[in-house]
Amino acid sequence: MTTILVVLIIMLLLLAAEGLTRVRQYFKYGMVPSINSMVVEPKTGLHIPRPAMETANIRINSLGFRGPELIMPRQAGTLRIGFIGASTTYCAEVSSNEAVWTELVARNLESATPGLSVDYINGGVDGYSTNQSLVNLEQRLLPLRPDIIVIYHATNDLSGETRKLAKKAGIGRTNLEVGKSFLGKYSLLWSLVEKNLAIMNAQHSTDAEMLTLERESLGEEFRKNLKQLVRTARDNGVKLVALATFAIHLREDMTPEQQSAAMVSARYYMPYLSASDMLAAFASYNEIIREVAASTGAVLIDGHNGIPGDPVYFNDSVHFTDAGSQAQAERVANALHSSDAYSELIATVLQE
Repeated sequence: MTTILVVLIIMLLLLAAEGLTRVRQYFKYGMVPSINSMVVEPKTGLHIPRPAMETANIRINSLGFRGPELIMPRQAGTLRIGFIGASTTYCAEVSSNEAVWTELVARNLESATPGLSVDYINGGVDGYSTNQSLVNLEQRLLPLRPDIIVIYHATNDLSGETRKLAKKAGIGRTNLEVGKSFLGKYSLLWSLVEKNLAIMNAQHSTDAEMLTLERESLGEEFRKNLKQLVRTARDNGVKLVALATFAIHLREDMTPEQQSAAMVSARYYMPYLSASDMLAAFASYNEIIREVAASTGAVLIDGHNGIPGDPVYFNDSVHFTDAGSQAQAERVANALHSSDAYSELIATVLQE
């Protein structure tokens, strides 16, 4: 009888801990991750946000994009911007839809030009690399006839590429994805325990477990996909395409302790990279973004290091806080304002 009572007490304590974890997650992010927050779109096979979903801080429109409903067809005198990216564009970590940088860019551009109306499509989806974004662009965004496409990608492509390199090098710990265990699929508490243990393990990596990068060979598929994104957008009537360099929390001038904190989520997915190699890898990807912008004539949105490497601006290694989202919006809007192609486009839209 005593054994049964102890087991019941333990079960009740675990259930209470699970409940408290889910409540904390809800108040911090506005939702509890579950299979109900994402659906598979039959037409494309893509995982997308559940259409018309609403939580404390996230609203998904009827088309499955984070943001307001779109008026179809696009109204005369309205500029429509499509944003292509992953979780750093979706921005689950910010406090509301109104704090997401895609929304802030639209409002910035609208307020700067009297008589101009701006709407947008936030095509960012958690976990997407440029491979998924190519399908997302072709099948979901382009039918909505955006005038501008802004592309913000790097971290998922980089983690995927380096994971393959690590496996090829015989490094075993290369795929630390949460929720792979049976309990992790159903228990938020257990999945967080798994993830935190993986991070702790990554932070105590030995030199023998680290990947040696060859920077000159990094990013070939990333480069190819970026070019294809630009080409696909232009071939389907998009008048202006912009590529944004990628901002990260980690900086070279940080102390080792600050670097460790700044790498906390990046180390989860890339535990085989040292701070110096991670900085070098992101620098290589950003150079590719610049090269593709130059070779295709896309507008370059640079200045990613203008967003301070500080917890005030970054929720973890790559995801923005409200302040970071605001800083991201300002650099994107400023780059568009400075573009001759944007000025010409606005003149055309206002004459419709």
